[in-house]
Amino acid sequence: MTPFGERVRQLRRERGLMLKDMAAHLGVSSAYLSALERGERGKPTWTLLQGVLQYFHIIWDEADELTRLADLSDPRVKIDTAGADPKATLLANRLAREIRHLSEGELEDMLAILDHAQGRERRAPVPIQAVQDTV
Repeated sequence: MTPFGERVRQLRRERGLMLKDMAAHLGVSSAYLSALERGERGKPTWTLLQGVLQYFHIIWDEADELTRLADLSDPRVKIDTAGADPKATLLANRLAREIRHLSEGELEDMLAILDHAQGRERRAPVPIQAVQDTV
């Protein structure tokens, strides 16, 4: 399941809406919408995303969040490490091989490390224990 698919399914169920009715409103098949919710389809097109926002009457911050989730919901990610540090290539390849075997806690820890790195300016690496202590 992708972050976008999970959120769409959650919104639909919270509102007691049927998948087939939503699919008809969006002009897609029930099978496609179900696959999108399960993460078996790539990230939605801009047009489909706008239709989902309209269908749920979502505006402002919630629309920004759903748009962000859609952008981060490609289940077949490719990482270009050409020209990066060899450790970046090692990390990308190991993550590709091992991601399905990580526990929910391990995934949360890794996301916290990335969130921390995204929020800082380029500086010396922070030891993993230091990042975990701030989370």
